[in-house]
Amino acid sequence: MRRVVSLVPSLTEAVAVTAPGLLAGATDWCSHPADLAVERIGGTKNPDVHRIAALAPDLVIANDEENRRPDLHALRAAGLAVWVTDIRTLDQAFSSLHRLLTAGCGLPRPAWLDAAEASWAGVRPLPGADRLRAVVPIWRRPWMVLGRDTFAGDLLGRLGVDLIHAGHPERYPAVPLPELLAAEADLVVLPDEPYRFTANDGPEAFPGVPAALVSGRHLTWYGPSLVEAPGLLAAQLTRASVHGHERR
Repeated sequence: MRRVVSLVPSLTEAVAVTAPGLLAGATDWCSHPADLAVERIGGTKNPDVHRIAALAPDLVIANDEENRRPDLHALRAAGLAVWVTDIRTLDQAFSSLHRLLTAGCGLPRPAWLDAAEASWAGVRPLPGADRLRAVVPIWRRPWMVLGRDTFAGDLLGRLGVDLIHAGHPERYPAVPLPELLAAEADLVVLPDEPYRFTANDGPEAFPGVPAALVSGRHLTWYGPSLVEAPGLLAAQLTRASVHGHERR
């Protein structure tokens, strides 16, 4: 394998960290590694098929959730090999990354993947007798939250945080704010992507509810960020939970 184009930020990082010279192109949203210098081929939802084809990649890597199927069909119609991941849990992430990097890209299994599995193998729920019930918005105007069957929901569950909307029929339901407030959550978890929640944009909508501002990359990306994700997320969640209960 000589040339890869990635349509997924987390997979871009996985390939670039494992074999820096392999990546020929990536989306405008691919921000890691910080020194990534490759051809930019548009967004995850609107990749430039002709520009990708001109790069003559041996493989295009994509994700069933992040990328549009018509774009993937167009890439295949242009004669390109496309590898599509479908990841809903941490275990799926580990097995999918192993297959992609070894079978798909012809690389040896990277040490960071072993380190990530070891980091999560030692995870325990947050300190305290009870698990926390959380609302996890991912968008505002309208409010959208994590629902059923999501990678981020699986990570939070391993840390002792249960999604109030885990039983919702939709994976990312739009839920009016009054309904979110009526759920009486123990915690509201506010990532900084895809919507960039900040201390001044998000917590004020949930008065009286402890708010955890967390790294969206560590909550939703599957790649080298998984090595430090459990420790970082646990610290961010614990800080919000402890301080929130002190104020109550």
